[in-house]
Amino acid sequence: QVQLVESGGGLVQAGGSLRLSCAASGRTFSSYVMGWFRQAPGKAREFVATISRSGDNTYYTNSVKGRFTISRDNAKKMVALQMNSLKPEDTAVYYCAAAEVLLATSRAGDYKYWGQGTQVTVSS
Repeated sequence: QVQLVESGGGLVQAGGSLRLSCAASGRTFSSYVMGWFRQAPGKAREFVATISRSGDNTYYTNSVKGRFTISRDNAKKMVALQMNSLKPEDTAVYYCAAAEVLLATSRAGDYKYWGQGTQVTVSS
């Protein structure tokens, strides 16, 4: 089992940057595929980015490609999401999640463990 705690959210102007962090507990962090999802008010939760267990493979939703970067540090049991060139449409609660699967995945149903979320607000 793993527990996830996000941090780093906040209010930023359009064009700015934020770095989200997710700290994990448990002994087997490196065995989990990690992902970031987000949910805007009145909208369904959507996939943002995922990273393989080793960190060698990453995938992004099209709307954040070239602006967001997911990374992980297995020794520190942490995964991060660097968000640059933020847009008002990036405003949402961002969730870190862990999946007990072999390959990086964008499917929310594959993720068994979720953090509590952190609010990101981008003003225009």
